[in-house]
Amino acid sequence: MLVSFSVAPSGTGRADASVHDAVAAAVRVVRDSGLPNSTDAMFTTIEGDWDEVFDVIKRATDAAGQFGSRVSLVLKADIRPGYSGELTAKVDRLERALNED
Repeated sequence: MLVSFSVAPSGTGRADASVHDAVAAAVRVVRDSGLPNSTDAMFTTIEGDWDEVFDVIKRATDAAGQFGSRVSLVLKADIRPGYSGELTAKVDRLERALNED
């Protein structure tokens, strides 16, 4: 499965309202997990089975939560049993389709 998620604390007390330190703590958990992942400006996507992916997301959310009094978590999942390597394969198929003309 692929799960894209965004996690951010609120109530940080920072004058600039930045959450980059909390997001960095969450992404560090994801990268240290060893599961395939990618991060862009809006979401981090992680690939693995249900239990391992949601364990990492919980730990990443806990890490971000240390920076504020509450946490917002947004999830989107692509559950496709029997497939792996889709973190890059989906993009590869898109690029091939864009280049077919």
